[in-house]
Amino acid sequence: MQEPEEKKIALELLETEQAYVNRLHLLDQIFYTELMKEAKNGKTVPEEVVKMIFSNISSIYQFHAKFFLPELQKRMEDWSCNPRIGDVIQKLAPFLKMYGEYVKNFDKAVELITVWSEKSPPFQELIADIQKRKVCANLTLQHHMLEPVQRIPRYELLLKDYVRKLPPESPDRDDAEKALEMIFMVAKHSNAAIAEMERLQNLWAVYQRLGLEDDIVDPSNELIKEGPIQKVSTRNNSTSEKYLFLFNNMLLYCVPKVIQVGAEFQVHLRINVDGMKVRQ
Repeated sequence: MQEPEEKKIALELLETEQAYVNRLHLLDQIFYTELMKEAKNGKTVPEEVVKMIFSNISSIYQFHAKFFLPELQKRMEDWSCNPRIGDVIQKLAPFLKMYGEYVKNFDKAVELITVWSEKSPPFQELIADIQKRKVCANLTLQHHMLEPVQRIPRYELLLKDYVRKLPPESPDRDDAEKALEMIFMVAKHSNAAIAEMERLQNLWAVYQRLGLEDDIVDPSNELIKEGPIQKVSTRNNSTSEKYLFLFNNMLLYCVPKVIQVGAEFQVHLRINVDGMKVRQ
C-alpha cells in the first residue's frame, strides 16, 4: 500500500531536519568551538571576532537538536495512531524569531572571515584544516553558514506542500494551516530584518559622503532620491553642478567638494519638506 502524500512530506521534513541538525553541529561544535579555543589561546584572532562571526548559532543549534528534532522524531514514530505535525510546528514557530539576529549578521560574518583570513594566517589555516575533513563534504565554512539563512524558507515550502496534500477531513488541517501562517510571519520577520539592515547600511554610506554632520545623521531618516542638477546663473548665464539628496523630511542642496577628503559633498542648504510642493 502506498504511503499517503502528506506522510511523505512529513518524512521529508524529518530527514531534512536531521541533516540540518548535523550542519548546525558542524558550525557550533566544530568550527565555533575550535576557532574559539585557538582565539582564547591568543593564537589566531580576538575572541570577540569569533563571537561576531557565529552570532547566536549555539542557541539555534541547541533548540533544533534538543527540542524540535526529538519532537518531530517522536511524532513520526506515532504517525499510525496520530498522523499530525501541525501542532509541533506551531510550538517551533515562535522560537524561529531568533533567526532574525543570525540572518541580519550574515553579511558582516562573511566579511569578517575574509578580512581576518588575510590578517591572520593561523586563522585561515585552521579554517582550511577543518574544511578538509570528511564532515565538511568539500564545502567551505561560508557555504555551511548559509544553511540557517535558507532554513525558514525551506520550512515554508515544505509546509505549503503538506497543507496542499492534506485530505479535507484530516485531523491536522486546522493546526497545519495555523502553523503555515505562523511560519509565514517568521519568514516575513526575517526578511524585514535583512531589509532594515540594508537600509541602515545605505543610509550610513550617504551620511559618510555628507561628512557625518550631527544635525543630519538620524537612523530614522529615509533616502528617497539623489542626483546631480545644473544651476543656471541669472547674471552671466553660466552653469555649475550641484547635488540634491531628498530624504523623507528634508532636501539637502549640496556642492561637490573639489578635494574629497572625508566627505564627497558640502551641504549648502537644508530645506524642510513639510509643506513643500512640486511644480512641473
